[in-house]
Amino acid sequence: MGFKINKYNKKHQGAIVDLWEECGLVVPQNDPIEDIRRKVNFQPELLFVAVLDGQLIGSVMVGYEGHRGWLNYLAVHPSFQRRGFGTKLVHKAIAELRKLGCPKLNLQVRKSNAPIIGFYRHLGFKEEERVSLGMRL
Repeated sequence: MGFKINKYNKKHQGAIVDLWEECGLVVPQNDPIEDIRRKVNFQPELLFVAVLDGQLIGSVMVGYEGHRGWLNYLAVHPSFQRRGFGTKLVHKAIAELRKLGCPKLNLQVRKSNAPIIGFYRHLGFKEEERVSLGMRL
């Protein structure tokens, strides 16, 4: 079977939520099922899962609104980290954004998540002098 990156399918919902929880991506203010529903209703072709030998081991939710691309919910199950699967997911996201003509990719990382910050730096991402602002709607 091997490794594949596939577009999300409803059959993946339970496994992807479990993955996000295992990776510490689910926080009280974000309902993962609702986040999946929103993505499926808007740009469903930009939600990907990584499957290894039939087992869902990773995900990435990609966004593009015509100005900037975004990565969300990049996750690789802890048992499969440090094997290049996260890098392959990021490269898939970049390839899809390039097809859409996206000029720049942004992402946000919780300041407390030093390992993932190091991962992104290794891939060529640089910390930018920005202030991230948000508002719950």
